Amino acid sequence: MVGLLLIANVVNLGADLAAMGASLALLIGGNAMFYTMLFGIVCIMLEIWVSYPRYASFLKWGTLSLFTYIAVVAVANVPWARALRSLIVPELQFNSAYAMALVAILGTTISPYLFFWQAAQEIEEEHRHHAKPLCLAPADAGPELQRIRMDTLTGMAFSTVISLAIVFATAATLHANGIRDIETSAQAAEALRPIAGEFAFGMFALGIIGTGMLAVPILAGSAAYAVSEMAGIAGSLDAKPLAARLFYGTIAVTTMAGAALSGIGVDPARALYWAAVVNGVLAGPLMAVMMLIASNPRAMGRLTISRAQKIMGWAATMTMLLASALYFVFLIGGWLA
Repeated sequence: MVGLLLIANVVNLGADLAAMGASLALLIGGNAMFYTMLFGIVCIMLEIWVSYPRYASFLKWGTLSLFTYIAVVAVANVPWARALRSLIVPELQFNSAYAMALVAILGTTISPYLFFWQAAQEIEEEHRHHAKPLCLAPADAGPELQRIRMDTLTGMAFSTVISLAIVFATAATLHANGIRDIETSAQAAEALRPIAGEFAFGMFALGIIGTGMLAVPILAGSAAYAVSEMAGIAGSLDAKPLAARLFYGTIAVTTMAGAALSGIGVDPARALYWAAVVNGVLAGPLMAVMMLIASNPRAMGRLTISRAQKIMGWAATMTMLLASALYFVFLIGGWLA
């Protein structure tokens, strides 16, 4: 699972960094490949040399950049009646392309790297506040789990709104005007210019850079946490570089490996799409393992999940597994045909 996570994260990193470099080149001119490598180096330096509390604060404030997509959808002339109707009553298609898109969307919604990242950040905050693990202090679990629940639900709500804004904006502009073969995010931003105007173009390009500055440290950091935990070696964003060589080394290697993908001609948009598919396929088994752990008193002590959480958790897990199975059925059927 960690091996698949590394592959998906490196591809994600490559697509994000390439999109950031191309977007900056669109805005100010210059060499996109140079900007891609520069963004990679800047992200590595920030993760290694900036303290965890300061970097966590930077990431939290950086989420405001996502609202640029709200600005784009506001000027995109979206046919809201049709968009909202399609949101409630989707047009189902039974073919491999639709099944792949479904797995990819699920893979970007419940991404495996978020399991590692969110769990690791809770541990980071625990160390920061010198608090005991909840398994050792179950009496304190109620308020803490409530905080985690609200944090997760709030993040999910905002990420869903931003995702819908991107989908609605591109559907109402690019797709509506016959532009359906986008190879890079920067190409999408450039195509928006004659359709939705300079404002939408600029906001979309800035949104790509802002989103990338958020995504790169999370992708590289989650890979570092996963590798360190697999090796049984402590890793932390608050650790000194020489005290966490494997952790920071994984961040540096995965980030620069991703940046190098744009130099060998990998199509960033297609790579990002396939990374989402890999994430969707990987999420189901990872969720199943997580559900088994969360239900096991030997692992959780008095903090095992409730009956309702088991039902909802296994329902979500089966949804992910069934979507992946459906995709493979169509894929194998296409090969046999």
